Amino acid sequence: MKTPLSIIVVTFNTRDLTIRCIENFYDDAVAAGWEIISVDNGSADGTAQAVSARFPAVRVIRAEANRGYAAGANLGLGASRGEVMILLNSDVLAPAGVLGALREALLANPDIGAISPGLRTASGEPQPFAFGADPTLDYLVRRGWRTLRRRAFLHDWGVSEPIDVDWVSGACLAVRAEVVRRVGPLDERFFLYFEDNDWCLRIRRAGYRVVYDPRWQVIHLGGASQPEGRAVNRVYQQSLLAFYAKHYGPLATAVLWLLLPVYNRLMRR
Repeated sequence: MKTPLSIIVVTFNTRDLTIRCIENFYDDAVAAGWEIISVDNGSADGTAQAVSARFPAVRVIRAEANRGYAAGANLGLGASRGEVMILLNSDVLAPAGVLGALREALLANPDIGAISPGLRTASGEPQPFAFGADPTLDYLVRRGWRTLRRRAFLHDWGVSEPIDVDWVSGACLAVRAEVVRRVGPLDERFFLYFEDNDWCLRIRRAGYRVVYDPRWQVIHLGGASQPEGRAVNRVYQQSLLAFYAKHYGPLATAVLWLLLPVYNRLMRR
């Protein structure tokens, strides 16, 4: 039986954040008849047990191991009964009103394949990497220069109305079930990073729009279950190279591989 909306929260060793995340919308979601799914990616901190005890209406799916964000999200998508599905990071604070607005926007605009609200940091600043352009070589070079970094990030343009973009962050991303059936789930070859870029690109290639709508705002605390230090950069670059290999071909991938050391130096300037 279909439900109006499925909210899918993917977690990995973020028990307290996950509780806080679900608390933001739980009562209103239950009252509206929405489905709430918590996918636990093999946490060792008791996240799954805590969610089950605190929120009886939440359907908890336990993965045996952490195979990455995309794999966890796909477990939730596959189990979902919603006509609209929202992927939500466990470190996102999203009121039910925002989630409902995303659902209504998708149902009112069948040409929109994916939509995301504005993302704010804990201090209230616009979050970098909330949306952007495809990571072409030209884009990466522009982003590497300090003087162009703001514009390349697309987070300081003073955007106040919905705009079409190449991709939106998977931290809070809404799609219709029919779009998932048409383009397929997230690509699990991306353990972390660029799974949202890849999905949005496939959604656009299927003829849909990808929209960033800052009229609705959520707080993204950010990075709670990510690798730290050099491991972050390594995973990021592996996923970027995988994205290039999939979408831009071997020549562009080889050029990127050669340019990565220069790019890293520019980003540290």
